Amino acid sequence: MPTLEWMGKNKVVAYHRQVPYRVLEHVPEKSVMDSHGSDCGNMVIHGDNLEALKALLPEYEGKVDCIYIDPPYNTGNEGWIYNDNVNDPRIRKWFGEVVGKEGEDFSRHDKWLCMMYPRLRLMRMMLRRTGAIFISVDDNECAALKFMCDEIFGANCFQGDISWQRTYSPRNDKHGMPAEIEHLMVYSMSPDWMPGRLERSQDMDSKYANPDGDRAPWTSSDGFAPNAATHQGMVYAIQHPFTGDLIYPYSGACWRYDQETMLGTMNGWCEYELKDLHDAAKRAEVCGISEKEVRPGVKGIVFSYDKTRSKSRAMKVLEQGPWPRYFFTKNGMGGIRRKTYLTDVEGKLPTNLWLYDDVGHTDEGAKELKAMFGGRAVFQNPKPSRLIRRILQIVCPEDGLVLDAFGGSGTTAQAVLQDNAVNHTNRRFILIEMGDYASDITAERARRTISGYVVDKSHSERLYEKKLTAANLKKCGDFYKEAIEVAKSVPKGKYGKIEGPKMDGSAIVVNGITNKGEHVPGIDSGFSYYELGSVMFDADGGLNADVSEAEIRRYIWYSETKAPYADMTAEHPYLLGVLGETVYYLAYEPDGETTLGPGLLRQLPRRGTPTVIYADRCVIDDDKLNELNVVFKQVPRQIARV
Repeated sequence: MPTLEWMGKNKVVAYHRQVPYRVLEHVPEKSVMDSHGSDCGNMVIHGDNLEALKALLPEYEGKVDCIYIDPPYNTGNEGWIYNDNVNDPRIRKWFGEVVGKEGEDFSRHDKWLCMMYPRLRLMRMMLRRTGAIFISVDDNECAALKFMCDEIFGANCFQGDISWQRTYSPRNDKHGMPAEIEHLMVYSMSPDWMPGRLERSQDMDSKYANPDGDRAPWTSSDGFAPNAATHQGMVYAIQHPFTGDLIYPYSGACWRYDQETMLGTMNGWCEYELKDLHDAAKRAEVCGISEKEVRPGVKGIVFSYDKTRSKSRAMKVLEQGPWPRYFFTKNGMGGIRRKTYLTDVEGKLPTNLWLYDDVGHTDEGAKELKAMFGGRAVFQNPKPSRLIRRILQIVCPEDGLVLDAFGGSGTTAQAVLQDNAVNHTNRRFILIEMGDYASDITAERARRTISGYVVDKSHSERLYEKKLTAANLKKCGDFYKEAIEVAKSVPKGKYGKIEGPKMDGSAIVVNGITNKGEHVPGIDSGFSYYELGSVMFDADGGLNADVSEAEIRRYIWYSETKAPYADMTAEHPYLLGVLGETVYYLAYEPDGETTLGPGLLRQLPRRGTPTVIYADRCVIDDDKLNELNVVFKQVPRQIARV
């Protein structure tokens, strides 16, 4: 597999292991509780996301369903700073010194890759087996990001490069090609990951009809499936009920259903039976194998009676209906097709093209944020919440956990909260932001979404937009019905007025209008606010005296087991936990040393099973420890570094 190389890569590929472990310090005065006094499992963390991700590992490794990040796009103009304290002199030079334009361009890309790599490594550790990550990026680093993620997540876990139509009015005042799209790079933890389905539109459902009076509307679909060579029992002839011709799957294909099912289906047209047609050569041709390799004894489905009787029976079925699952086009004289019923369709799969009609654009994101902050532009280029809600819909379970490690303006928090309110879901969010605005913008957006806010300036939010073109003009009526349904589905009280459906230029639109002075109702929810606190280990490698015993216990349990931690000190102050048959103890006293000796062993409630004991020192010899099935680990030297 091709790999991406850049200066300094050798210094950052394993750097996530060197990141110091810090505890998270709760800041109650910046947190919000719901009506039941709960933070609802939501978090906003202020601090470098590299250290914050490390701090989250004991609680959340392998538990995040969806990650969305919008990192710096590296245009050369952002002025972003992510200092990972890499000691290599070349990296320090590139991170700090710029000499000439060529040097600036060169260092800028290397710096961005060095910044992203360890963060993506940690984020991968956070994802569930069923999870996926969505990364916003523009053309500047799109190609480099693809190579980097292939290495971190695996090329077989690449799910797509989504083109998001970020603007409805591309600029014409620049040389070259104006950018109308941004990219959403999607990687999953598992190669067999499948996105959730989206709601079907009225336009999609209109393609289904019921010309034969069947149990439900249906559409025509291919009657064959791939992999004929490995499904030879499903490669055989079926006699056409109207023409009498023998129908075989096309080259490399087989029938979608087993022979017994297909025989029952064809009996819906006329009487059929199984018969050996001695057609090994034809079946071998379909399978793409030699005649010697073809499976013997596979019979064909043919008429039980003569062609005239069979056709007469089939014509009655054709005229009266309903037709069987497999039917014949051109009034019975054409090829064979399969019915796909509307009732069996669970929704539509998302594609790699997301139009602003469906998920919003940058202008919508800006207006959305301004409305919450009194008309002020407090953040550049915020994403529209509809974009994040689309991601939630296709990857995050209704009770799932969403991580945004570049929290920015807090769009992800708003999207999760609003989606919970509208769709009665129970998703949770974790946002990380290192900027000084983490409390005043990132968390404040969540606070205002929860508490509600007064609009200082009239605000119009586009809820539906469908451009009419020569190609889709005949579907105008369907679009108008869609717009009406969108207008009806808006929760009561969310907007002061619903405007539309109406025409705006060549588009059918619906707008939600919030007038100046109106109060936008809040959403009953909460979140806890955290700052990055003390490091677990001091400069000498000892346990930091400023770190609580509870945090030390949680850390050691995670480093040993990677299992969820539960406080068991009520049973014994030193009991750390039990996993399988193994019991873990932490004999730790902040103000003194602990010794593993016969006296301590007699105090421990669970004996006779495999036991791991952390203490400052041990006075029992190794042979005796082996006899007792006890493993001693010295504090702090033998505490694993996460």
